[in-house]
Amino acid sequence: MTNDFRTIAEAVAGMGALHPDRHFVFQDVRGEETTYRFAQIDEDTRRRAAGLQALGLSKGDRFGLIVIEPEAFILTFLAATRLGAIPVPLYPPMSFANLDAYADRTARILSDAGATVLLASKRLENILWGLVDQVPSCRKLVPVESLDRSNPSPELPEIHPDDLCFLQYTSGSTSEPKGVMVTHGNLVANTQAMFARLGIDPALHTAVSWLPLYHDMGLIGHVLTPVVATFSAVFIPTMRFIKRPICWLEAISKHHGGVSFAPNFAYALVTKRAKPEDIERLDLSSMRIFGCGAEPIHAETVERFIETFRPAGLDEQAFLPAYGMAEATLAMTLKPQGQRFGVNVVDAEQFQAEGRAVGPETEDTPVDIHVSCGTALPGHEIAVFSEEGERLPDGVEGELCFRGPSVTPGYLDNPEATAATRRGEWLRTGDLGYVLQGEAYVTGRLKDLIILNGRNVHPQTIEWAAAEIDGVRKGNVVAFSIPGADSEELVLVLETQASDHATLVQEVRARVQREMGLAISEVVCVDNGGLPKTSSGKLQRRKTRQLYLTGQIGQAGSRTFGAQGDKVTLARHVARSLWSRAKATVLLR
Repeated sequence: MTNDFRTIAEAVAGMGALHPDRHFVFQDVRGEETTYRFAQIDEDTRRRAAGLQALGLSKGDRFGLIVIEPEAFILTFLAATRLGAIPVPLYPPMSFANLDAYADRTARILSDAGATVLLASKRLENILWGLVDQVPSCRKLVPVESLDRSNPSPELPEIHPDDLCFLQYTSGSTSEPKGVMVTHGNLVANTQAMFARLGIDPALHTAVSWLPLYHDMGLIGHVLTPVVATFSAVFIPTMRFIKRPICWLEAISKHHGGVSFAPNFAYALVTKRAKPEDIERLDLSSMRIFGCGAEPIHAETVERFIETFRPAGLDEQAFLPAYGMAEATLAMTLKPQGQRFGVNVVDAEQFQAEGRAVGPETEDTPVDIHVSCGTALPGHEIAVFSEEGERLPDGVEGELCFRGPSVTPGYLDNPEATAATRRGEWLRTGDLGYVLQGEAYVTGRLKDLIILNGRNVHPQTIEWAAAEIDGVRKGNVVAFSIPGADSEELVLVLETQASDHATLVQEVRARVQREMGLAISEVVCVDNGGLPKTSSGKLQRRKTRQLYLTGQIGQAGSRTFGAQGDKVTLARHVARSLWSRAKATVLLR
C-alpha cells in the first residue's frame, strides 16, 4: 500500500516519522558511502529550508539548481518542496569544452523560469558566476554548501496538491527547451501509480540509481517515488557509472537492491563491459525490477543482458520496459511485475506500408520486432489517434495519447506550446505506436519517419543494425534522409574510434543492405562525442541532420563515404541548396 500523502512536502515531513530507520545512501566518485536515515532527512531538509528562506526565497519563488553531488542535490531539492520554493534542476557543465554554448542555454532557461537565485556546487562558482549578469531576474549565485549551516527553524507554509513542485525543462531533442510545470498532485499521482504497478515491498526492497538527478527518470523515479512510498534508496554519481558501469550492479549486489531503472544504452554498456570475474561475484537475485525507458528499447539488448547476468541470479521476469515523458510527470505505461517482457513480431513490409501490426504469414517474411511497454498506469489511459483525430483500433499505428491525473498543466508561460500538446483531454505524445490488448508499443517519433521510395522506415531500426558492427559506438548512430537529385537519400552519421573507416563503413553498408534492403547514400564517421546530444544524453537526430545540411558535420574532423561518388556529392549539394532556399527551422528534440 502507498502512504496517504497529498503532496511531496507532506511526504518529506512524514517519512521520518513513519519509518525513521529506512535510509538513503550516497556514494561518492570513489564508491565511499554516506547514509542518511529518514529521521535525519527530516532534520536536514528543515535546516536547508531555513537556509533557502534566509536567501529571500519563499513559496512560489523559482531558483536554479546546478549541483554535482547527489547528496547535496537531493537534500536541497526536498527542502525546497517543504518551503514551496520551485527548483529548476539543470545539468552541470561536463567539461571545459563549449562552455559558451552551455552558459547561453542555461541562461535562457533561467530567464524563462524567472529564477531569482542560482544555487550551485561551490566548485562550479568560477564557471557559473557570469550567468547572474545574463539573467535579469537572478540576484545572486550561492554555493549550495552554505545551506548546511542554517538554523533548523523555518516558517513552512501550507502546500497544496495544485501548487507547483518544480520545473522540468525539456531536454531539447525536438524543440527549444520548455518548462514543464509539475505539481505536487501530479507527482503523488504518478509515484503512487508506479509503486502500485511495480508491486515491491518497501520493507524489503531498495532502489539503486546512477541516473542524472536533473532528469525526470532519476529525480522522480528514484528520489520522489522512494519518498512517497517510503523505501530506501542508493545513489551513485553518474560519472562513476560512465567510467565503470559495473559499479551499478555491484551496488545492487551489496545493498540487495530490488528496483532500478535505466535507458536501453545502459543495459548494452554494462553487458559489453562486464568481465567473467565481475559476474561471478555479483548477486542479483534480490532484483524484482530492472526498468528500461527514456529511449527505444531494443529486444536484442534485453536478451543479451538477461543471458549475460543470468549466472548472477538475475530473474528474467525482472526486466520491465516502460514508457513515459516529462509532460506526463514521468511514467505512462509499465509492464506488470512478474511477467517476462513481451515482444510482438510483425510483418515488416505490411507494417511499413499500412501501419498495421499483423504477424508474418511465412517463416521467410521480413519481420520487425516491437517491445511491449506494458499497460497504462492505474487510474490512467493510453490510446492511439490518427492525424485527423480519429481514435484507432488495436494494432494500427498512430500517435500515442495519454490521459489521467499525472498529465501536467503544461509549459510555463507558453499557452501556444501547451495547446499544441492537447487533443481535448488527451496529452499528445508526438510518438508513433499502437496498442494491442491494452499494451503500448512505441515504434518511433511522429516526425522522424524516413520515407524512401514510398517506404516508411523508422530511423531506430537502421541505427540498431549499424550499431551491431564492431567499431561503431553503441547507441551513437543517427540515420536521416535528405533531398537528393531524384529522390530522398539515406545518410548515416556514427561515432567511432576505429582507424580504418573505409572497412567499417563497408561493413555498415552491407549489414543495412542485407537486413533492411536499404542503400546508404553517405556514411559520416565522427570521433566519440561528435554527435549532438541533449542534457539527458539523448541523440539529437534533427540537429544532426541540420549540422549535416549546413556542412558542420561531414567536413573537417570527420570522414565521409559516398555510395556512388559524384551522385552523393550532388545529393548533398541539392539538399543544402534546398535547405538554404527554404530557410527552414529544424526543431531540436
